[in-house]
Amino acid sequence: MHGLMMNTPLLISSIAKHAEDYHGGREVVSVTADNPRHRYTYRECFARARQLANALDKLGLNQGDRVATLAWNDYRHMEAYYAISGAGYVCHTINPRLFPEQIVYIINHAEDQYILTDPMFLPLLDKVAELTPGVKGYIVMTDDAHLPETGLKNVVSFESFIGAESSDYDWPELDENTASALCYTSGTTGNPKGVLYSHRSTVLHAYASLMPDVLMMSGSDVVLPVVPLFHVNAWGTPYAAPIAGAKLVFPGPKMGDGAALYELMESEGVTLALGVPTVWLALLQYCDAEGKRLNTLERTAIGGAAVPAAMIAAFRDKHDVVAHQGWGMTETSPLGAFNSLKAGMENLSDDEKLAIRTKAGRGIFGVQMRIVDDAGKEQPWDGEAFGALQVRGPWVCSDYFKLDGQGGAHTEDGWFDTGDVATIDPEGFMAITDRTKDVIKSGGEWISSIELENAAMGHPAVAEAAVIGVHHPKWTERPLMLVIRKKGASVEKDDVLQFLKGKVATWWMPDDVVFVDEFPYTATGKIKKTELRKQFADYQLPA
Repeated sequence: MHGLMMNTPLLISSIAKHAEDYHGGREVVSVTADNPRHRYTYRECFARARQLANALDKLGLNQGDRVATLAWNDYRHMEAYYAISGAGYVCHTINPRLFPEQIVYIINHAEDQYILTDPMFLPLLDKVAELTPGVKGYIVMTDDAHLPETGLKNVVSFESFIGAESSDYDWPELDENTASALCYTSGTTGNPKGVLYSHRSTVLHAYASLMPDVLMMSGSDVVLPVVPLFHVNAWGTPYAAPIAGAKLVFPGPKMGDGAALYELMESEGVTLALGVPTVWLALLQYCDAEGKRLNTLERTAIGGAAVPAAMIAAFRDKHDVVAHQGWGMTETSPLGAFNSLKAGMENLSDDEKLAIRTKAGRGIFGVQMRIVDDAGKEQPWDGEAFGALQVRGPWVCSDYFKLDGQGGAHTEDGWFDTGDVATIDPEGFMAITDRTKDVIKSGGEWISSIELENAAMGHPAVAEAAVIGVHHPKWTERPLMLVIRKKGASVEKDDVLQFLKGKVATWWMPDDVVFVDEFPYTATGKIKKTELRKQFADYQLPA
């Protein structure tokens, strides 16, 4: 027997309809190349999205065809999100920080037919145009007055492309399992892999992100997604914010600029901001240097890499901001776990709370988690046992685009192997201890590079730390710590080692500390340890 409920599909276009009906006057603010502070409403946003959908339909595209974006966070990119997916096409967000060879690969692999791009990326696209023959044209996210000269063929400004179109458009009634967006992983080895989201998975993910113990987003919030729209749907904020009616503030190309972010947050009254640790490191350093305080920000969601305890404490002590760590990946849409304290934990000491907040968080309803050993045996949730983290759920990818089960990341019983090594405590808080490929095995025992890095970054003179395993004749591998000093600060090897005493197990202590000027980063802002291991492949530890 089936229930007698209406079977209306979960579609991205339904979010646009809802926002227009109930939050039409709420603002969307953007920093763009041709306007330092563009301002309009959700009502205007989705009217223009319908104009764009009309224009796209006239290109002769078929349902499921890929239309790419190569752009920063702003209002035109938001319009493209809804127009492309809502019309039945697939919005392929391209990360401009990838190497040109990777961009060529994913454009061709996705079979992108048109690319919507910011003006600043035209030279990049011009260089790879001959290598991407399937692209039929380029829509530049500006108006005719700001359209640069380019050698590309079939180029039109965004405003000209939609200018003559009607804002009347009937969003098609799609099957909710229809593909909506495509995002490629930025793996450090091999070609990027495409994760193909559906309307259903996207809407369910947005619902989950709004829960009180997750983003807790409401119509009174002002939300700043510093996490890019080209990186895992900006963690779902372009969908969640219109559902809640929150004001959206897009930073455009000013994502990593501490001074620009501070001014934008203060002038627009941002209450919730989302981004990776490197972004917040720049913001906190700016505030420290200028003696400024974050006055409107209430909470921040931080993901993409482990969040040091020192960063969480700095937000708390200097700005009265609650920093929530989260965990996810391209394959999980991305939210998989989020760190909010449970009932009763408010009575813990500040140090006890901080110890909990440095964990990745508890699984969000909709995402199941388990940790398994090398033999696939499930490990206990005791906070001590390590295991490979595996997940499953309605917004976890079931396969990679066009790989037909050859991606190699799914278990026989239907779980996705994340590549992370984790512990889960009795309260359900999961802590990432390493990536499977980064874990240091010394004498057959695991050492967590992440815990070592977080401990080191508590030192007042340490800006960033990275730990890699290097060869040891007796123990196979031992940890080598690489450190970037804070600007103007003085710290030496013995200072770091002395600081770590009592904070990590004695046998975890790095065998050496080397100071460097910079780290290599992946396209999503993570330290590229594969490159560090190459640089220090022949490094000799002190006797």
